Amino acid sequence: MARKPKRDMTMEQQLAAGPVDLPFLMLTLMLVGIGLIMVFSASYATAYYDSSAIVQNNPLYYIKRQSVYAVIGLVAMYWMSKMNYQHWRLLTIPMLAVSIFLLVLVLTPLGVRSNGAQRWLHIFLLFGPTFQPSEIAKVAVIIFFSARLSKRTTEKKKKFSNRTFWGRLGNLGTRLGFMELVPYGAVLGVVVLLVVKEPHMSGTILIMVGAAAVLFAAGINIVWFIAGIGSVGALMTFIILNTTYMTARVQLWLDPWSDPRGKGFQTIQSLLAIGSGGLLGLGLGNSRQKLLYIPEPENDFVFSVVVEELGFVGAAIVLILFALLVLRGYWLALHARDKFGSLTIVGIITLMATQVFLNIGVVTNLIPNTGISLPFFSFGGTALVMNMAEMGIVLGISRQIPAPKND
Repeated sequence: MARKPKRDMTMEQQLAAGPVDLPFLMLTLMLVGIGLIMVFSASYATAYYDSSAIVQNNPLYYIKRQSVYAVIGLVAMYWMSKMNYQHWRLLTIPMLAVSIFLLVLVLTPLGVRSNGAQRWLHIFLLFGPTFQPSEIAKVAVIIFFSARLSKRTTEKKKKFSNRTFWGRLGNLGTRLGFMELVPYGAVLGVVVLLVVKEPHMSGTILIMVGAAAVLFAAGINIVWFIAGIGSVGALMTFIILNTTYMTARVQLWLDPWSDPRGKGFQTIQSLLAIGSGGLLGLGLGNSRQKLLYIPEPENDFVFSVVVEELGFVGAAIVLILFALLVLRGYWLALHARDKFGSLTIVGIITLMATQVFLNIGVVTNLIPNTGISLPFFSFGGTALVMNMAEMGIVLGISRQIPAPKND
């Protein structure tokens, strides 16, 4: 089919067909490429010594799987970048409903359990590769919040009857800016409750951070925002203190050497890997701690292998690339065509920046282990595909930046 002449396209079609932001695209591809190399290096020994029926001592097992997911991620990123992001407004409710439905399914016998947590579903429910519905929920919450909050200045404030006490109370809440937060709090509460039940604390943290970033960028009442952050902080503290495995993680964070051959082993080996890297590292592929010392080094602790093999210089380059990606993302948010695009980018980029910060904080033992992976680097198909799809959404919004802003 011949390509539609530009003069015959509507204004919306012309805007959506614009060029993507090249710096953001190149930074994303560079991080994905380096991440694949580090997954191969970090997983080589683990796979080589794994004689299970699945791996069969194949040192290429993990990199082959990750490469397949990277290709799927590229397709997803391209497709998302070609899609007119205005269509996401129409998909907010269905996408949120589907993500909540999938989170409910996880808690049924259809959910796949691993390492004491039930967070996965089979793609075909009873068989096939697994995925984490919480990854979809993170994006669904951000897009739902962005779509609704982008219209907050044009929507009429709801008025209640002053004849009843509850009506007067509702009007007071409206004047104080509290009532507009109720639907967001309800949606966030349902999603967070389902994710906590898995349990999946890292997913819970990221969903709340993404939602908070969009609310803050939308300019909600700062008093209620601070009150909400304080309430969430108090709730998280209560959950941690009353959940055995979370309390144990905090204790291990304070003193991993209290159980050096048990639960503190991974953290100690990670710190040894980082300390061994020096300025320039031991060389790509020459990590010693990945030789069955760091458990599953290709997953959440892959950054310790990066530091050990590439040294301070190599690790700094990786962090600079992440920093440039985040800064470029926020630049795109500032120049987005409308508020919906701007808020969506803020949510996605803040989500990724938080993941990077928390993962490196765990690897260096600056914060307790949260189980958060490093975007583009940690082994995991769902996370990689979703990360790249999220970058595709940002690229899709960047296509319309040359157009004049309109709210």
